[in-house]
Amino acid sequence: MPRSYNVISADSHVNPSPAIYAERLPAQFRDRAPRMVRRGDEEVAVFEGREERFTFLASSAGHKYEDFRPQARNYQEGRPGGYDPRARIADMDVDGVDADVLFGHALGGGVALNPAERPLRFAMMQVYNDWLAEFCKTAPDRLVGIAEIPHWDLDLATGEARRAAKLGLRGVLIQAIPTIEETDRPYSDPWYDPLWSALEDLSLPAHMHLGARPLTRGIDSLMMVRIACNKSMMSEPIASMIYAGVLQRHPRLKIVSVESGVGWLAFLVPWMDNIFERHRHHTKSTLQELPSVFIRRQVRATFIEDPVGIRERHTIGLDVIMWSNDYPHSDSTWPRSRQVIEEHFAGVPAAERHQIVAANAATLYHLT
Repeated sequence: MPRSYNVISADSHVNPSPAIYAERLPAQFRDRAPRMVRRGDEEVAVFEGREERFTFLASSAGHKYEDFRPQARNYQEGRPGGYDPRARIADMDVDGVDADVLFGHALGGGVALNPAERPLRFAMMQVYNDWLAEFCKTAPDRLVGIAEIPHWDLDLATGEARRAAKLGLRGVLIQAIPTIEETDRPYSDPWYDPLWSALEDLSLPAHMHLGARPLTRGIDSLMMVRIACNKSMMSEPIASMIYAGVLQRHPRLKIVSVESGVGWLAFLVPWMDNIFERHRHHTKSTLQELPSVFIRRQVRATFIEDPVGIRERHTIGLDVIMWSNDYPHSDSTWPRSRQVIEEHFAGVPAAERHQIVAANAATLYHLT
């Protein structure tokens, strides 16, 4: 009997152990894999000459806010649902969630593992994608995996996207702001067109997850400022892809802004139309439709708690908005998601609530 979907979290997370890389990397990279080392009563990951401690906030769902702290003592201190699929399903049942869309955490289980050398980074992406596919096989109708692909090499990116589809993964994650090195190109560049075409053919949405680096020097050290302000940073890649004609050239491509919230879109949608009407002639824009048409047809965005976004849902577009619980991160509504949904959607018609809380994600990820 087909599963019915009433609540789908369109942004949740897994935290695989960094030990998977030492176990699974190709031989030429294995001696450079992260190593788990004890430091007194703590466990750290040693990688590329530095020690990385586990981030408690990456797996602190269900804890009281006053108990939050920056670092965990060891990998196991977080919720087991981040790395054990059966524990994950149990926590989903507690929360009343029918399916989770799963993203990683910078290639590490609550610890950032971003190798400086890109060949090693790609090899680690492949290891992570394999692990994630295995994780999702425990309950493929409830666990939806999103693969990581490299933005800097089109052949590698399209090849890994095809491999991910064969593994049963249902989308790809790309760098939100791709211009990390001088040779990198913005997503407005037609250079990426072969990748977008491949994703269209594979029916794989492209996801840009919150975490783009702030442009203001020094702001990254101010944690609360960064968390408060980085959601609207996702407007840059979305606007650039629309105004540059990427979504017009690739009408079947879906772009998902993940963990960004949606309230800011209530401003962006009409404002982009306003700018287009004022400046399309002297800029010789080739867009054949208003930017709002592309947003509502091809852009999706997830939120956790966003009363402004819910209130302005018709300005944004009902098709755009997808609810999430961000399990097991510190922003998560677990284990109170059902209660939070009831509070957020008070007065919202049942059909609109169902579309935002379940149906949009079910359609995007082919959960039928």
